Amino acid sequence: MTMNKEFLTDRVSDLLAGSGFSVSDRCYVRPRSFDLAARQGGLLLILKILSNIDGLNEKTAVEIRRLAKYLSGNPLLVGEKTRDHGLEGGVVYFRYGVPTVSFTTLADWIVEDVPPLVYAAHGGLYVKIDGRLLRKLRLESGISLGALASELSVSRRTVSKYEIERMDTTIEVALRLEELFGQELIKPVEILEPAAPVSGGGEHIDDRVLSHLAEIGFDVFPTAQSPFNAITQKEDLVVLTGVGKFSSTMLKKARLMSSLSIVTRTFSAVIVDGESKVGRVEETAVIESRELERIGKTSEFADLMSEKQDR
Repeated sequence: MTMNKEFLTDRVSDLLAGSGFSVSDRCYVRPRSFDLAARQGGLLLILKILSNIDGLNEKTAVEIRRLAKYLSGNPLLVGEKTRDHGLEGGVVYFRYGVPTVSFTTLADWIVEDVPPLVYAAHGGLYVKIDGRLLRKLRLESGISLGALASELSVSRRTVSKYEIERMDTTIEVALRLEELFGQELIKPVEILEPAAPVSGGGEHIDDRVLSHLAEIGFDVFPTAQSPFNAITQKEDLVVLTGVGKFSSTMLKKARLMSSLSIVTRTFSAVIVDGESKVGRVEETAVIESRELERIGKTSEFADLMSEKQDR
């Protein structure tokens, strides 16, 4: 039976927390590009969770990948099905460059330390093989490229590409190779490989507050589907930055940003248009726009955040 999104999100959160991850509060803000952030040591996951992975559109995928890039993390989509069939266990799928796995595959990887060996691409399921080991075994066995190609019903050029790891193969061919040489040749799929390239930076900043942060020296990366309006960065200073009026909605976002900043090891701040009744919400600094206008350096902004958070 397919799990709905809410139940699946709870299961993912519980699985990660039970495996030693620090897990953020769930992101209930709409629209949202991600649902959870989770960290274990140097591994940071930015997670999107959907019952049907076809629900991830390109715009949302691009934002998840950008967030992961700016936060030095890895994007991951966890789902249950695609179209009208379930995701297979031990298989990594990709949606607009975001690695995608089932709950079972995630559990095997996180809890059992059993990484997936298969990935889905156009035309079917494929595996990566250890080309250097394949070449070593072939030469030690005295088998020519042509003979091995004939045994596998592929071309000599294809076998050559296997050996220099410029071509992956089907499960059937990989298993035949392992049978022939009596050794494991299939390599795990690297879920945490560098994410697919994503354009970033250079966006037009039309918000007055974010423009001021850029003017004083921050790199500003606006977001469209996050509980914060931008990630602002100056060297090692990374700030989840929200902008808005003081309201109950702003307070909810500030609490969520606090949870996210703890897990992502960043700072968080909300710039309030007008007067604020508080100076901080948990770990999120609340800064009035008039206070920001007096700041001319990134170091002064960092000092103001520290002052707010120490109160």
